[in-house]
Amino acid sequence: EEIVEPVVKGTVSVLGSCKKNPSLRGVVLTSSSSAVWYALAKTQAEKAAWEFCTENKIDLVTVLPAFVVGPSLPPDLCSTASDVLTLLKGETELFQWNGRMGYIHIEDVALCHILVYEHEGASGRYLCSSTVIDNDEFVSILSARYPSLPIPKGFAKLDRTYYEFNTSKLTSLGFKFRPIEEMFDDCIKALVEQGHLFL
Repeated sequence: EEIVEPVVKGTVSVLGSCKKNPSLRGVVLTSSSSAVWYALAKTQAEKAAWEFCTENKIDLVTVLPAFVVGPSLPPDLCSTASDVLTLLKGETELFQWNGRMGYIHIEDVALCHILVYEHEGASGRYLCSSTVIDNDEFVSILSARYPSLPIPKGFAKLDRTYYEFNTSKLTSLGFKFRPIEEMFDDCIKALVEQGHLFL
């Protein structure tokens, strides 16, 4: 209740404010790819948004980003950048349980929002993920690119479901995702510039 209820109420409250604008055309909601896998707060918030918008005849489109990576603007790290930093420093605990995960560049998330907002034919849910990759392959790419960092060489094998994200709804609108190398290059560059990481 401490997590789910405020997230759902907050989502509906923002939509209520949007409804007050008589020239409102539509709303693009940032959900999460975890809503596809039933993370309760995100799932309930998106469900409430769909119900509210249906009842109030608001055209809703949702963007469901995977794990968002890229430069962090404020010097205080958000939880995602902090999680990435721990991995780059050799810790495995936060990433260990994932097994396999989707990644998306933060700028691609922003561009996806703009694209579906401006595209008249946009409707429904849009999965926003550049790359879905197993942890071992992921750290192999990072350690080859950044050999001076103590990136883990591998993870304990976990029994995790293999999955991919079907992003064809976005790519059919002409969207091109940045590769995983670029998103982590940008993230690492920002961490170095802000003094959180040293190469």
